[in-house]
Amino acid sequence: MLLGFLINPIAGLGGSVGLKRTDGLVEEALRRGATPIAGQRAKKCMEEMNIDAASFILTCSSEMGEDALINNSLRYEVVYSFDGRSTSEDTNNACKTFLEEDVDLLLFCGGDGTARDVYSVVGKDIPVIGIPAGVKMHSAVFAISPKSAAKIVEHFVEGKAELRDAEVMDTDEEAYRRNELRMKVFGYAQTPYEPVLVQQGKSLFQSVSEEKAKEEIAKFACEFMADDSLYILGAGTTTHKIAELLGLGEEKTLLGVDAVKNRELVGKDLNERELLRLLNNENENEKKKKENFPVKLLVSPIGAQDFVFGRGNQQLSVKVIEKVGVENVIVLATPQKLSKTRFFSSIRAVKS
Repeated sequence: MLLGFLINPIAGLGGSVGLKRTDGLVEEALRRGATPIAGQRAKKCMEEMNIDAASFILTCSSEMGEDALINNSLRYEVVYSFDGRSTSEDTNNACKTFLEEDVDLLLFCGGDGTARDVYSVVGKDIPVIGIPAGVKMHSAVFAISPKSAAKIVEHFVEGKAELRDAEVMDTDEEAYRRNELRMKVFGYAQTPYEPVLVQQGKSLFQSVSEEKAKEEIAKFACEFMADDSLYILGAGTTTHKIAELLGLGEEKTLLGVDAVKNRELVGKDLNERELLRLLNNENENEKKKKENFPVKLLVSPIGAQDFVFGRGNQQLSVKVIEKVGVENVIVLATPQKLSKTRFFSSIRAVKS
């Protein structure tokens, strides 16, 4: 079995620092203190992978693949090399090489932009599976975690994984930065299908009953938000509805993380560092007042993907969640969204 493997080294850089994407914003992400995550996630996948000795991996040089393979027993060869910082053109060229080498499966690490680049070259000629590492991952070609990606590859090599058509989603980047979520299907890739290990495509629910449910949730939330606690509101239309009823609809970011206290916005479009600073300040204020109003974190799962954290809200990192306390995380979901959700993983598993 011949496998292709590539990493987009800059994927996910913008997530923890509150950027809506990474493409074109690498320098800004680094300026804000972002650290690369794609290589680490790819390496974890490769460390988990257990495939037979007859299988062989074709990959790219250094941080585009080779670095994640150096210290394990998997057999590989570098077939594409690049200089400097990798670009989407390098991804495209690597995929062309994989096509020429007639690989049986292409494993890539990145986000929706990487999935789009890969699909634009290989189409349905090579089955693909993604290791999730991007700021946003709405496409259905991603495994739910690096470990799951390794298991999917194992099953594919063993002939146990069936192929299905999976959406590669294309997001309007300009609209995304304006807090408008506009998506369309870029294409349908062939992906090994494992119902529990592969995520579903992003769904947007827009029915009258759904909007009514959001409003009822928002009314309930506004009642318990009347205390002096600091409330961190995650991304999405459900939490945005809360802001609307609080009279903060025009200030709340639809796709960002914001903070509210005493019905006032005290933090907008916060990144991980800003959230930690805000939480530390809040803790000191509570100590000075000798009061105890725990910080609450309000989040909503991504439609049909079963994710509460790790998709489009990387600024809500392990450090932030630990600072808030798992017991103070409030998950909000409408009945329709819950009906589309297959299962919820424990919030305590976020470290994995």
